[in-house]
Amino acid sequence: MAPWWQSAVVYQIYPRSFADSDGDGIGDLRGIAAHLDHLGALGVDVVWLSPVYRSPMDDNGYDISDYTDIDPLFGTLDDIDTLIEGLHARGMKLVMDLVVNHTSDEHAWFAESRDLASPMRDWYIWRPARAGHEPGTPGAEPTNAGSFFSGPGWQFDPASGQYYLHLFSPKQPDLNWENPAVRRAVYDMMRWWVDRGVDGFRMDVINLISKTYPLADGPANGPGGLCYDPSIVVEGPRLHEFLREMNREVGLSAKELFSVGEMIGVDAETARSHTDPAAGELGMVFTFEHVSIDNGPTGVKWDVVPLHLPALKANLAEWQEALADVGWNSLYFENHDQPRSVSRFGDDSAEFRVVSAKTLATTLHLLKGTPYVYQGQELGMTNAGFTSIEQYNDLESTRFFAEAVAGGGDPAQLLGAIGFKSRDNARTPMQWDASANAGFSTGTPWLAVNPNHTRINAAAAVADPDSVFHHYRRLIALRHELEVVRQGRFALLLPEDERLFCYTRTLGEEVLLVVANWSSAPVVLPSGLPDRAGAEVLLGTHDSLSDELAAWESRIYRLA
Repeated sequence: MAPWWQSAVVYQIYPRSFADSDGDGIGDLRGIAAHLDHLGALGVDVVWLSPVYRSPMDDNGYDISDYTDIDPLFGTLDDIDTLIEGLHARGMKLVMDLVVNHTSDEHAWFAESRDLASPMRDWYIWRPARAGHEPGTPGAEPTNAGSFFSGPGWQFDPASGQYYLHLFSPKQPDLNWENPAVRRAVYDMMRWWVDRGVDGFRMDVINLISKTYPLADGPANGPGGLCYDPSIVVEGPRLHEFLREMNREVGLSAKELFSVGEMIGVDAETARSHTDPAAGELGMVFTFEHVSIDNGPTGVKWDVVPLHLPALKANLAEWQEALADVGWNSLYFENHDQPRSVSRFGDDSAEFRVVSAKTLATTLHLLKGTPYVYQGQELGMTNAGFTSIEQYNDLESTRFFAEAVAGGGDPAQLLGAIGFKSRDNARTPMQWDASANAGFSTGTPWLAVNPNHTRINAAAAVADPDSVFHHYRRLIALRHELEVVRQGRFALLLPEDERLFCYTRTLGEEVLLVVANWSSAPVVLPSGLPDRAGAEVLLGTHDSLSDELAAWESRIYRLA
């Protein structure tokens, strides 16, 4: 029997931006609890909560200073208990974000680790300065490892005279997973949350926990001779061992807990090795390949090129086929780290925003795997539209801008790339209604509300039976209703067509045909598609059933 999560749809909440109950401008757990009926009406099965743990908030909660407490910004442990109860009462489950590649530098473990004589010194990755260099001076870092957030991946600690590794912010020191005591502490913490009622974990950058490079120099491909090649950081030699141990010690498989690993630079075959049930590791992984399709020749996210639809189709098809019989796909276009898909892949103009948001949803949700809906995606929320770097809060964006401008980059060009790809596009407050601050907060929001909230908001969407919200609701209902949507085999059609995204899903005698026009102009359906005579349209974006698809029109056929 298939695991329960293969039939589920996940809704991701970024708590800081979802709903503010106390007027401080920052979303919180009580705000989330007050909107559970919205999720119930949508029909989702799982809520994935981005970090709400105690944190200095250097990286908006992905720098954790206490894994078993809630940050006062978000509430209390009693509030998380109330949220768990509210979700379970509505038949939904809660998945917590697990951030264990690194902690905050304000975590008690790291404070203790700074002492050279402490038994916890080896809980983090400490190294002396490069031979022949004065500790703390430029170029004295132990290796040329670059941080994902720009600059060196090593930070000098004057108190101990050594450097610690941080693949992200200097305030996010990497844990040393080679130390069994570290792993035991992590598993103890995970069991503590499971005992509290949590139903699983989304594991942040989990394929970085086993380290090879950056403990030696890598090829210099960045400013100052730094190495920014992520491919040599991931999938270390003991990763499979660590994930199997975690599964066994926490009971991920035995207790049918939800588990998805965010994995940088992972390909389909590697994902299959991690999600094969026989491996005893994870339920599914997040890939970055399809959300890197619009990266330019450098491969850097800020080097933006127009989407080439055949490339996106080929990548999604590769993952569908590689994980068809063994392993499982996670399906997403948006999350807290990605821009709004209707602005990125669709057409967010007034004319086509609604239909393109619906067609993107149809294309994704009819694939095989577990779909993820990011907060506001079900409303067709758009990119933020910020015009100056001062409007941004995102550490990745602001550090990149500062470094690139210092290196002679054109500020206007850089702002254009950041405006398209910044993580803050997904982090503007949830648009609940047309009132001040979109109904998110009675105070001043931590990040500016998108001005289009007067038109794009949950109250309007729920009231409009033809809205993006109700299209998502119908897609989710189809997944719950039809086994062919959950388990049918995928076959891509018209792979080279630059405007049409078409495929079939087949289970036994039942065949579904998905046809989607990913362009802002009409397209005539070619003759090579399966025969649609006598077919039933299960869901469409338009009323027409002609052989021409309108701009951004999509249909789901059940073939006769």
